[in-house]
Amino acid sequence: MRTTAIGATAAMAVIAGLVAAAPASADLTESVERKPAKAASVHGQARISYIESIDDDIRFTIRAEQRPFTRPVLPIAPEGLSTDARGTLTFSHTAPSGESGWAEAQVDCLVTSGRTATLTAVVTKSNVEDVGTRLGISVQQAGKGEPARLGFSWGVVNIAPEHVDENGQPMRPQTGTCMAPASFTTVITGGFEVVHAELMKSPAQTEGASRRG
Repeated sequence: MRTTAIGATAAMAVIAGLVAAAPASADLTESVERKPAKAASVHGQARISYIESIDDDIRFTIRAEQRPFTRPVLPIAPEGLSTDARGTLTFSHTAPSGESGWAEAQVDCLVTSGRTATLTAVVTKSNVEDVGTRLGISVQQAGKGEPARLGFSWGVVNIAPEHVDENGQPMRPQTGTCMAPASFTTVITGGFEVVHAELMKSPAQTEGASRRG
């Protein structure tokens, strides 16, 4: 099963502080100041209703927490990014025929705003996705009179002529960190809790401002 655009082939592709006491120092002060009062996070599990696979059992489980400046993977950001995150994403998709797909992935990015969150995770195990594929997920926590919602990057977005192979089948374009569509599906059982936290200033900017002061 390969992920494709919306249509007949899309169905199975969906699958789915305490700081220890220590002598005061400038370095310790700066370290403490960089720690957010709370960490942005998303936790929960849910079954969703997807219009292209209305009779299928599609479930997501998310446990993600922001860990700013912990993934120094780019020369332009040697200390990492404020959206760095860790955690797990799992999903499964079972059709009425019994055919099923599933995947497990490690969260690498998370950003929040109020009741909404966008995260990405890199596949580590799956029977339908390539290991190393980055997946984008958006979540909206249920509100007063509103159900929870979820969106996924491989269902309805990033399909263009240049992303079609020689057989006319859509290819999976690369998903960047924290990239995902709006939450376009409805949660029918379960739900998600989103904890919002403002993004932190990078250590380099903080240290530069301190020196100028």
